[in-house]
Amino acid sequence: MLLFCLSFLFIFLLAATLRFLALKVDWAKNLPPKPETTLTLIIAAAHWALSLTLFSCILFSLSYAARRNYSSLMTVVSIMSLAFVFCFSVSTALDYWKAVPPAQSTGIMMGSNGLILYNAHGRNETAVVLLKGTSEPLGPRVTAIPGQPMAFLEAARSGGTPELPPVAFGDDTPWFLESLSIDIRLNAEMIKTKFNEGFGSFLIYAGSLIFLLCSLGHAIKFSAWPLPNLFLGILAFCGVLSLETFLNSPEMLEILDSYLKGRIPVAAALPLLFFGFGLLLHLYSILTFAAKRRESYD
Repeated sequence: MLLFCLSFLFIFLLAATLRFLALKVDWAKNLPPKPETTLTLIIAAAHWALSLTLFSCILFSLSYAARRNYSSLMTVVSIMSLAFVFCFSVSTALDYWKAVPPAQSTGIMMGSNGLILYNAHGRNETAVVLLKGTSEPLGPRVTAIPGQPMAFLEAARSGGTPELPPVAFGDDTPWFLESLSIDIRLNAEMIKTKFNEGFGSFLIYAGSLIFLLCSLGHAIKFSAWPLPNLFLGILAFCGVLSLETFLNSPEMLEILDSYLKGRIPVAAALPLLFFGFGLLLHLYSILTFAAKRRESYD
């Protein structure tokens, strides 16, 4: 329990700080500059960090309990209880904090007429000169491409002459990390939506998700080596996160609605799937444990 609490606080604060800095950089690159508040960015970063921390702490706690050979039943019950309490407490604090009226801040002025935009991380990169600056970021511009004559454009357009987008010229983030970040953001938005719908909706969705994650402890005991087990647990947790994103897509919700035909609400379909699959995994773990005890007695 102490390990879960300390790891939750550490991962949450670290993830929220890093996410806040990333959102701050993205906000600073908006053209035209948009008014934003620091409090809004902090709350958005905290919601994202809560989702990441929830998955990470359950994974690390299950891995630690498997290495120490702690009681499976007590481990699962303790982790489920602590995970839900922390998730609900942080969501409540963020919802209360959101009601505090922040001081409005203005966008950062990046420059006036003739602002030059280019990728500072490489050489011989394409550059764009905004002739009217940040006041009209999609207005007249001059595009300079290495090895080609400079081209004048009256306005930004999607086709024709190759050019850079108004901001964020390059992103070297690996695709799997970017995809994981998007899945975590979508999970955070779903948890936030369920919290706003009421305690019952939050309890059903977050509780079923935590129940499913705690049932994956058998994957962490696959081999006698802790490191491979940890990687297997990470893959299993990422699979749950991707599956949640896939099933919450509008297309899949429409398919589920047509299949259920109003027997149960579509909003309850995904928690039922989480709970049912988690229950099967828990039963499998119990039967495996019982079979091993019987072999040891024989």
